Amino acid sequence: MPAPLRFSAFVMNTTSHILHGAWRAPQAHQTDFNSLTHWIELAKTLEEARFDFIFFADVVGLYDDYQGDWKKFVDSGLQIPSNDPLVLASALASHTENLGIAITSSILQEHPFDFARKISTLDHASNGRIAWNIVTSLSDNAWRNFGYDGITKHDDRYAWADEYVDVVYKLWEGSWDEGALIQDKHSGIHADFDKVHKINHQGAHYSVEGPHLVAPSRQRTPVLFQAGSSPVGRRFAARNAEAQFIVSPDPDNARALIEDTRRLTAEAGRNPRDLTFYQGLSFVIGSTEEEAHRKAAELDELIDPSTIIAHSAGGIGIDLGFYDLDTPIGDIRTEGSQSGLLWLREAVPDREPTVRDLAELRSRSGRVVGTPEQIADELARWRDAGVDGINVINATIPGSYVEFAEHVLPVLRERGLAQREYAPGTARAKLFGQDRLPDSHPAARYRGAFAELPV
Repeated sequence: MPAPLRFSAFVMNTTSHILHGAWRAPQAHQTDFNSLTHWIELAKTLEEARFDFIFFADVVGLYDDYQGDWKKFVDSGLQIPSNDPLVLASALASHTENLGIAITSSILQEHPFDFARKISTLDHASNGRIAWNIVTSLSDNAWRNFGYDGITKHDDRYAWADEYVDVVYKLWEGSWDEGALIQDKHSGIHADFDKVHKINHQGAHYSVEGPHLVAPSRQRTPVLFQAGSSPVGRRFAARNAEAQFIVSPDPDNARALIEDTRRLTAEAGRNPRDLTFYQGLSFVIGSTEEEAHRKAAELDELIDPSTIIAHSAGGIGIDLGFYDLDTPIGDIRTEGSQSGLLWLREAVPDREPTVRDLAELRSRSGRVVGTPEQIADELARWRDAGVDGINVINATIPGSYVEFAEHVLPVLRERGLAQREYAPGTARAKLFGQDRLPDSHPAARYRGAFAELPV
């Protein structure tokens, strides 16, 4: 039998994340994002429903201007204010036992030495349940917030990411050998000096001596997520990621993307099944098809199309507020996210898509409307296309997840499409059956690599 789908709750420590305007619904509590209780209760709800992850998106800057300035983002709450999700992780870990906690962190926002230390600490605190979503930051404002003149070119950002992950791999996998932490009260020896190493990294962006200040956690390296469907982004995922977040417009396009990325994974010397794929979808659930479509129409009344355009345009890296709606996407050049343009061309395969298409399609992208049985039918199609998991996008918190848990998951479990119980162990063990990265992963080359270096 095919494996059950994995489920991740796609959230952000903000009010308006993806379905902009839905926060205005009376039952929407994402305006409570400043409250730690809000997130703890959601995490407990997700664990009770046997979700695999709570997946926090994040940004470290505004998207690019809309109609000449950034007023639109503040007016509509488009990911501002936005709080740091990393700060929530230890609290969520203390109130859950099995739920994975995936944190988005950009190569831009933290030095790799400090980031590696925080992640190792969290992996200890959660007993091995941390995941990292690797991103490169795609807005000019984010880069200016960290002292740069503007965004680095798309391919150069991934070259930078290659060095960033190289540093953290050295710290997580190579700085401490197995058995280095002794803590022998009789002899007074706390750790074996010969098994703890400086990494002495020298690269284009970083100089890191080491050693890693945290002894190895259960996973050593967190579960590695990555998003991005550009050719360079997919090659980066093929080398490094264990889970890739995708937003394909339909199962056929997902199948093509997955098969090609798994081909790249094999070329990188890894087992193609060591990279899994999570499709982003949202759900409108009704006891009847008529009720589901009525609820979808009510959601459409709340959604703000102009904010959808501002968000999508910011991701692409250009102000679409001044473009005519019938402007072909092919006329737009950008150093921002290439995956958004690829998605749009996949969604409109028979002609050159326009700005109007972006506005109309993004507001309903990845939306599945129907009864629990109809939704289960659709999710079976995605699984048959090679998708391993679903990143569940919310319209309201906690309502979107409560409805999915109460009405859809029981049907999915009956069909073998969702797990009934958690497997034991760390986040990686639950997904792949082992705590540590396999030997074929590039991080594994640093195991024992620093034992002969000068101290």
